Amino acid sequence: GALATTPAYAGGQVSISIAPGNADQDQLMRAGLGIFALVNGIQNGAITQNGSGNAAGLAQNGWGNLGIVHQEGNGHNGTLTQNGNGNSYGLFQFGNGTNANVQQNGHGGTGLGFVWGW
Repeated sequence: GALATTPAYAGGQVSISIAPGNADQDQLMRAGLGIFALVNGIQNGAITQNGSGNAAGLAQNGWGNLGIVHQEGNGHNGTLTQNGNGNSYGLFQFGNGTNANVQQNGHGGTGLGFVWGW
């Protein structure tokens, strides 16, 4: 009989999460997110998408938060939830077909997430 084969799945993703290790790094990361927000007309939070078939969500429970979900490419799923006050986070997805879900709890948290898919 014939041997049945299944095509190899060529897709995948790699991600990098960055959190500041001290107050200076926190200020620098917040400044970078603030500049990105200023250049893109973002005040407290925004979802920006360049591509097709993307899905994103942003939920903020508290005050003074800055949340960014930015998707470049196709077929991404990304969410950011911020619970607390004074948090800043940027989730950036590139390529195709990535999945990322971030939750910040507490006050004054800062972070960046970068995800690349193929």
